Order: sequence, then structure tokens, then C-alpha cells
Amino acid sequence: MVDGWAPDYGSSLQEVEELAESKAELTTDVEVPDAGWRPIAASATTEPSTILFVDGVRRVEARLWLNPDDGGEQAPALCASYAAGVVRSTRSAATVDIAEVRRSLLTTAEDADDIVTGLGTWTVAHAKPDPGKQVFDLLSLALQQKLAELEIICAANARAAAPDDVDDLLVIDGPLRGRTNVPRAIGMIKSQHSAYLPADLNRVVGALAAGERTPVFRLGTTWERYSWYLRLPGPGGSPWAGIVRVECASELSVDEAVALAATSQAVLPRYASEPFKDPRAPQNLYPIAGLERTLRHRLGDPQLLHRALRAAG
Repeated sequence: MVDGWAPDYGSSLQEVEELAESKAELTTDVEVPDAGWRPIAASATTEPSTILFVDGVRRVEARLWLNPDDGGEQAPALCASYAAGVVRSTRSAATVDIAEVRRSLLTTAEDADDIVTGLGTWTVAHAKPDPGKQVFDLLSLALQQKLAELEIICAANARAAAPDDVDDLLVIDGPLRGRTNVPRAIGMIKSQHSAYLPADLNRVVGALAAGERTPVFRLGTTWERYSWYLRLPGPGGSPWAGIVRVECASELSVDEAVALAATSQAVLPRYASEPFKDPRAPQNLYPIAGLERTLRHRLGDPQLLHRALRAAG
């Protein structure tokens, strides 16, 4: 069986690990007892009138070595551009509601200053040193945190601009980590790196038909959340073709988590992409793909930005 994703993007199922090799803590009888685990078909549910899709992109423009004023050891740094935005989808239209771009100088050097160029300012963002991590890995994590913060800001602004009586659902492309306090939000993970469930329950994932989901379970790694697997409509292939893992905040009640799972079944499949239009179909939802293109364009020309950085010295 051939995986539906284009090889350039890896696989929709990157690596399956046995639960015994995982550090995840599982509670699998959240919605139903383990003996009752089977595919759950979509049920009649009231859909939100507005769906907000949130995503972000990032790009490292240059690696730098900063010379301290006191003549001490040079400090590594990254100059990176990142952008986040929101697509607002209603029953009549889908539009890019917000698109924000930021440029940062990320470094562990506490005395670093902003870099001013002819194409804008790279605002310094300090990362706390960690002897257990390679410095550029640490700076990359700091960049991801800055991007996640911008996504939250964009989501909040999109909701603030809407009428008070609008019912909406916020769909974040990726995990909810660091964003679990955002109300009415789900995270959608489109590439599966681990099989968290034990083998007998994991078989339910492979048995899902389009639009069906697994029961809700509770998942704990370095943070806790409710989660479930959902198969999006699309061509066949591997047993995990079209599978996404969806999650919501652990602070919700079980009934609230189950309600969000039902809502995800009603909402996400209709935005699934098709292979002739997207190499990561069906998991790369159309609003997310369109938003990514817009945001990458907003980042600007990388060659021009790199030359501006070199000119700034």
C-alpha cells in the first residue's frame, strides 16, 4: 500500500512506537470502557457558525556570532522571521482575517541589542541557557515559543473583532501545548510520530472509516490533554491514511471534551484537501494550506533580508 503523501513531505505516519517504549500516561476509559472501544460515527450536532483556523510559519534568515562589548567569548544567535494568522470561515465565505509578521534576534547573550537594517528591525529575544541542550536547538525552541505566542495573539484579536453572539471553534494546526487556556479550541496533529494507544485499542484507529473517530482518551506526556483520532475523507492507502489526532484542554469536563470531539467530526472532514491539489492531502486542510501560502509570502524575500543583515554588520 502506498502512502498518499508526497515523499518530499515524509509520511503521514512518521514512526510508530510501542506504548511500552513511550513515556505517555494514558487513561483510555474516559468516554467508554476499553471493552467498548470501536469506531464512532458522526452524529447530528449543532455546528459553530464560524470556524477560525490558526497557523504560523517560521524561517531562519541567518546564523550569527555576536561580539560582546567586553571582548569576551562570542555568543551564537539566530535571526528569524515568523508569521501567524487566522482564516475565518463561515457558511458563505473564507477569508484571511489576520496576518502578522515578526522578526527576532534570538540569543542567550543578555547584553545583545536589536539589529536595525534597511528592511526593518530584528528585535532581540533572550533565551535562557541550558547546558543540556545544543545552543542552536535551544534557540530554535525559543523561536517556536515566539511563534506560538503570536498565534495566540492573532486568535485573540480575531475573536475580539467578532460580534459577541458569534459561536465559533478555533482550530490550531498542531498541538495545543502552551495554548490550552484558549477557549473553544482544538489542536489538529496531521503527522503521527507515535502510536500512543496499546495494540488492542490501536487497531480501532486502522478500522476507522472516513468521518469516524475513536473514543476520547486522556494523554499525558510533559503536559496533559484529551485526545482522539479521526479519519478524514480521501483515497485509501496505508491503514493510517487520512488519520489526524485531535486534542483539547484537560481542564474541560469529560462531557465538554466529548462534545468537542463530535464537533470536530462535523467540521474537519469538509475542509479535507484532495491529492491533486495538495501533496499532504487530506490532512493539510484547505484553509491551513491557503494561510501558509499567504504567511510565507508575507515573510519577504530571504535573499534581500540576508543581504540587509550582512550590510548591518
